[in-house]
Amino acid sequence: FMIALFEWACVRFINEHINFPEEQSVGIGVNLSHTAATPPGLTVTVRGELLEADGRRLVFSIDAHDGVDTISKGTHERFIVNADKFIKKAAEKAASAS
Repeated sequence: FMIALFEWACVRFINEHINFPEEQSVGIGVNLSHTAATPPGLTVTVRGELLEADGRRLVFSIDAHDGVDTISKGTHERFIVNADKFIKKAAEKAASAS
């Protein structure tokens, strides 16, 4: 769930800056620590900062806080893709596996 939360936060950071939905992003790397548990009922807030933009590759510094502790921090890499091309390649791969 933690990785999905970080990925979703980065998608939200990116989408207002790209030609969404024609362009989208895919996660290509995650490096996180998980340093504290969060009991049910607390709200987790994710903060991110774009560290590097190298062409279509983006690297974020990210951290999560539950209002009491920093519960996770690390980096997340995403790659900007053409949605139609990406979906077409995925469909071709699925068809070849059948």
